[in-house]
Amino acid sequence: MTIGELIGTNQVIVGLRVGDKTQLLQDLARRASAVLSLDQRLILDAMQARESLGSTGLGKGFALPHARLDALSRFFALFVRLTRPIDFASIDGLPVDLVILLLTPANAGNQHLATLATLSRPLRSEAFMRHLRQAPDAKALHELLAKPAG
Repeated sequence: MTIGELIGTNQVIVGLRVGDKTQLLQDLARRASAVLSLDQRLILDAMQARESLGSTGLGKGFALPHARLDALSRFFALFVRLTRPIDFASIDGLPVDLVILLLTPANAGNQHLATLATLSRPLRSEAFMRHLRQAPDAKALHELLAKPAG
């Protein structure tokens, strides 16, 4: 599964304003709930349970909050670029401004880990991160995300 297959054009949000990690997770749960027709609280609780194991702030201003949900039948992702970075308790201590939410079915097995790797791998590139931060709008961001890696 590629990033472009997982994140559609309508699943890219640019300029989201949140004050902190809690507000971000609440907003992500609300948006996912509306698309997936799942209870917002269920999604939020699953994300918070995962965060309680350790921050999903992976460094360089990028976070990949994720959760497995019994009620989910397909993979779902959102890409968000925040208006201003927030503290996310990232491994490098840097604030986060680029976020990918990943929700997967509880029975996804190894596909869950493979998808996490697919989503995070391109974001190791400083140049790619810079392009994501400079893209003028959601359409341009989606085009960057959908390009095959390499």
